Amino acid sequence: MRNVRIHVEPPLAIGDQLALPAQAAEHVARVLRMVAGDALTLFNGDGRDYQATILAASKRGVLVSIDSALDAAREPPLALTLAQAIGRGDKMDWIVQKATELGVARIVPLLTERTQVQLDTARARKRVEHWRAVAVGACEQSGRALLPAVMAPLALPEWLAQADAEPGLRLALEPGAEQKVRTLHFTVPRVTLVVGPEGGLGAGDLQRLHEAGFAGVSFGPRILRTETAGLAALAALQALHGDC
Repeated sequence: MRNVRIHVEPPLAIGDQLALPAQAAEHVARVLRMVAGDALTLFNGDGRDYQATILAASKRGVLVSIDSALDAAREPPLALTLAQAIGRGDKMDWIVQKATELGVARIVPLLTERTQVQLDTARARKRVEHWRAVAVGACEQSGRALLPAVMAPLALPEWLAQADAEPGLRLALEPGAEQKVRTLHFTVPRVTLVVGPEGGLGAGDLQRLHEAGFAGVSFGPRILRTETAGLAALAALQALHGDC
């Protein structure tokens, strides 16, 4: 039996009736061909799953009633922030999708010395909206009921200047670094991981990161692509110190 999960924005409460947003309604009624009496799950990012029943489904829309709610309890004990230099093409879509599935709490798109993507204000806004939609889809698929925060793109120095001072491990993937992912030790279950673009982090980037307390860490002797490196490190961190 399939478990259909749909993200909605409004607050949800047991006993409420809700008309699904147009895009979600079209997916439920036309793509999945669900009908009155079918069950589905709604979530709005508050950490709970809301069990609902379809009251009516047609070309005009889908009306559901909310029957019950429960804590999803699918968030890892390790709070992960991925600060990822923006890659070319659709690489960020892949990174956002898979990082969300791996349980990342926050994604920060970075502009570094070697970032080849140029974004003006309008284009950056559209890209963030798109990436947030990608994260929503990944939450629907993976069962997460909390949406990761997808931040607006920032230049590395600007991000470092405003980065929070919360305790936790600060890491930058750096080929050749002596420290390995498997040897990391935690005092606080919070990690911020910086990943460079296609050409890697520049010398100025690394100097700024080291001055800000980021330790270099390598992921074995092989050089991984930007769309592989961060995801592999996140998976390893979850396996060694999270809930995988």
